[in-house]
Amino acid sequence: MNETGANTAPCARAPAPSREAVRARISVCLVFAIMGSAVGGWSARVPEVRHAVGMGEAAWGLANTASTGGDLVALALVTVLIGQTGIRRMSWAGAALLLVNAPLMASASTPVALIAGLATWGFAASLLSVPMNAQAVEVERSYGRPLLSGFHASFSIAVLCGGLLGTLAAALGVTPATQMAVTSLVLGASLVVTGRWLPDQRPAPRDRGAEGPMRRIRRRVTPRLLLLAVIAFQASFIEGAVTQWSAIYAADTLGLASAPAAAVYTTYAVAVAVTRLRGDWLTERLGRRRMLRLCSLAAGFGAVAVVAWPHPATAFGGFALLGLGIACVTPMAFAVAGNQPGLTAGEGVSVAVVGQWPGFLLAPPVIGALAGQWGLRAALATLLVAVLGVAIAARAVPQ
Repeated sequence: MNETGANTAPCARAPAPSREAVRARISVCLVFAIMGSAVGGWSARVPEVRHAVGMGEAAWGLANTASTGGDLVALALVTVLIGQTGIRRMSWAGAALLLVNAPLMASASTPVALIAGLATWGFAASLLSVPMNAQAVEVERSYGRPLLSGFHASFSIAVLCGGLLGTLAAALGVTPATQMAVTSLVLGASLVVTGRWLPDQRPAPRDRGAEGPMRRIRRRVTPRLLLLAVIAFQASFIEGAVTQWSAIYAADTLGLASAPAAAVYTTYAVAVAVTRLRGDWLTERLGRRRMLRLCSLAAGFGAVAVVAWPHPATAFGGFALLGLGIACVTPMAFAVAGNQPGLTAGEGVSVAVVGQWPGFLLAPPVIGALAGQWGLRAALATLLVAVLGVAIAARAVPQ
């Protein structure tokens, strides 16, 4: 892999990884799984927590904006610190805070406790996002072949497992707090064992003293990194829109019952997880730019199918194609961002993460506002616009 992140010989067999590289890969996969299990476990128990707190829909929606505040604070902090401190320390801090906060947030019985938990959740997730992806880039370098999609597959599979565990716990009468506490204990113990294997990265002392943090931040704003941030934003917008609106579209527009409507989103989520498991293999053989264009094509067909032919079969197939197409886009953007000359992996990844963050946040209200004017089916046409944005910005990705 050259300094820009391009695979100069996509089909060449890389040498066997060292023992340290294998251990690093295991530990980084665990960190991605910690993030995913927290998301999946919490999402499955949201109705019970909302009932315990006694919030209506409007109040619940307002309370969830607290996580946005935590996100912003953490992103600002990480943007400044990522070139000044080790990524292992930041990854440890974010993962530990997630694990400690999850059972506390799930045990909330008052609005104040819930809001505090959600704000901490947002802070911890954003604190972890940049260093864990930078560590994934470091492991990928040590292997000499694409690995980022596999790490993101760990996240996706953990989300699914967390959701299934939450469903099972609810059926058995286990409280959300107990479920999240047990999960945190198991994952926390695993992190204690493997955490020392996490790769670290510190800039050379002369680099830290030669220029101030603001100048170093400005150095990251390059045309290529800005285009990679656009790619990450568009992919995140699609993910946020599908997560929030796919089941609603199936139920309200297509008239499906609750279970099959929910299955539409599940089909999308499974397609994402399965594709990420094979994404690195495909990227290694096709090259990142060609892979990204094929992903855009698949996602574009999926978006057209959903919007042009409102039928249950095309909803399942279209959202599955969207999942297949969008699954590897963000990992590829992060991989290239983490291999920019003159920057550490964390500094490059931080630009892509900052670009990604507003996409997931803006997608639900933007789709909702457009749906209020022209209907949900027409509003989902924005998915095709986002896919086209990814295809156009693909020139930022090397061959």
